[in-house]
Amino acid sequence: MFYKTKIIDKVRVPPKKLGTKIKDSLLDICREDYEGRIKDEYGVIIAITGIGEVGVGHVIPGDGAAYYEAEIEMLTYKPHVQEITRGTITEATEFGAFVRIGPIEGLIHVSQIMDDYINYDAKLPGFLGKKTDRKLIPEDNVLARIVTISLKGDTSSSKIGLTMRQPFLGKSDWAKVDEKGDKKEAKGKGKKGADKEEKAEKKESKAKEDKK
Repeated sequence: MFYKTKIIDKVRVPPKKLGTKIKDSLLDICREDYEGRIKDEYGVIIAITGIGEVGVGHVIPGDGAAYYEAEIEMLTYKPHVQEITRGTITEATEFGAFVRIGPIEGLIHVSQIMDDYINYDAKLPGFLGKKTDRKLIPEDNVLARIVTISLKGDTSSSKIGLTMRQPFLGKSDWAKVDEKGDKKEAKGKGKKGADKEEKAEKKESKAKEDKK
């Protein structure tokens, strides 16, 4: 989930940054220091969007920099277990599919892709459902549920586990594929039922003729 977050922090402004407007300097420094990092309480810091109130600068003997306590405005992304999220498939491998959700990438293990027996096709590359004819390939947009979260330092070191083996998850067109399959199955059952009824009628008619 995305959040607009504000924090108060003390920022070190080196001498070369003291000649410009202090808010502009703080904004540049905070973007360099914060963006792309992960904090436990805030999640992934996507962007520093602004600098709010700034306190009086302080200096430390022996350090040419000035220290300012500033209000830092940021856009963050913090995933939650059981949260349903939209994403885009970026890669399909034998062990699962990687999906981009916001600023971070998650993994849908092959066992969690769909409620069907599936084959991995390296030529696509992607996955095909044996019974449902569902297909999953890179660039597909999907709906998935977050089941595990491990955030560590930065996005490249973090891991998100997802599943699509629940109703209404996965690709939007999977529901149409399922509906088509259900109609086909119902038609088949209807034909079998009609054939069975026809046989019963013939059997009954023959029995009546034999009595005569």
